[in-house]
Amino acid sequence: MNDMRLRSKYEKYHRAINSLRVAVQWAPDDGNMYLDATIQRFEFCFELSWRLMRSVLAYEGIYVSTPRGTIREGWKLGLIDDAEKWLDMLEKRKLSAHVYNEVTAMDIYQRITDDYVELLSVFEQRMKERIAFY
Repeated sequence: MNDMRLRSKYEKYHRAINSLRVAVQWAPDDGNMYLDATIQRFEFCFELSWRLMRSVLAYEGIYVSTPRGTIREGWKLGLIDDAEKWLDMLEKRKLSAHVYNEVTAMDIYQRITDDYVELLSVFEQRMKERIAFY
């Protein structure tokens, strides 16, 4: 992993988190279009976040392949503050992709707006600062 590829991955993540920030400003509507769009943007953002984290770890010489392992190692390296919340986010991400019902969707939406956007935003800022030193 070189620093140019790392910066490119960060830029993709940066665009995704900005898109998610816009989505959480929408209120769920009768047809669930905004609810679905917000959840989909969260899914995309989460995927990019753990892959960026894995790339930063590889740049530091730590090689992991799974999201769970990446989160644990990212926490050890100080890339994230709360591994448990990130692991919860991982579980909700998996759930959102494989099971769909309105109650589950609303629960995930609430987690996104209440907790996950903040976690992902803090990670974005941390990556911006860290990658600037590479």
